[in-house]
Amino acid sequence: MRFGDYDCYPLDFGEFLVDGGIMFGIIPKIEWEQSVSADEKNRILLKSRSLLIQGNGKNILVDTGYGSKLSDEIRDLHGVQSNPLDINLLLSGFELDCHQITDVILSHLHFEHAGGATKTFSNKVESTFPNAQYYVQNEQWEYACNPHERDKNNYISDDFLPLNSSRQLQFLEGSVPLFDGIEVMVTYGHTPAQQHVLVKGDDQSLFFCADMIPTTDHIPIAYQASNDNRPLDHFPEKDYFLRKAIRENWVLFFQHDPKIVAATVKNGPKWVEFDREVVL
Repeated sequence: MRFGDYDCYPLDFGEFLVDGGIMFGIIPKIEWEQSVSADEKNRILLKSRSLLIQGNGKNILVDTGYGSKLSDEIRDLHGVQSNPLDINLLLSGFELDCHQITDVILSHLHFEHAGGATKTFSNKVESTFPNAQYYVQNEQWEYACNPHERDKNNYISDDFLPLNSSRQLQFLEGSVPLFDGIEVMVTYGHTPAQQHVLVKGDDQSLFFCADMIPTTDHIPIAYQASNDNRPLDHFPEKDYFLRKAIRENWVLFFQHDPKIVAATVKNGPKWVEFDREVVL
């Protein structure tokens, strides 16, 4: 689907499992299980999905999935298959390979978002996209390098430190225009300086929700993950962006919804609610 000067496509990196209590926080299971099924370990199915943006001579990737470097312990915990996805095979469907990715925008550095930014080759961890410029918020970088104890398991240093060594990183400060027709917007509820990409079109724009709204089930105001660092900040941030999405006719891109890639929202009797699915 085209937004402004850019064609936008979802990239499916596979599925993983996360504890339902983590994903829905204070919402009782008796409520969230009406729309989401959990396995015998109380884990729910999520999708690892990224966004490919093509236009103006650029091949831009927003987030990189969990990658191929996960330990056996993490794979078992999250039900990830032992055979990692070949990113070149996935990109070949767009007549691309890793060397042709020009830019990688990392929403934040949690392993399921930044794990694919690097790979292991000949026992050395190196950039997956050797010709790309990587973009991350400086505040998120500083936090990832020294995370809080409650959050440290979400960060794996091999996912991002090699990018600094290869001099491919560009640090951003806050919400800024990044390219012609593309800007990043910053939130703090989930993790310090999470950035969301907005691809602007004349009549409709595409907004990358990342973990502010990981699935369509997280559109309701009270539905948020228990691992959000600033839960009280999360509420006004989500309210602001969802109402902006209605006013400015945004399509929302859901990174972890197992079925729905993108959708619009509308005003409901109580609050903002799901409107309709959009096929990218």
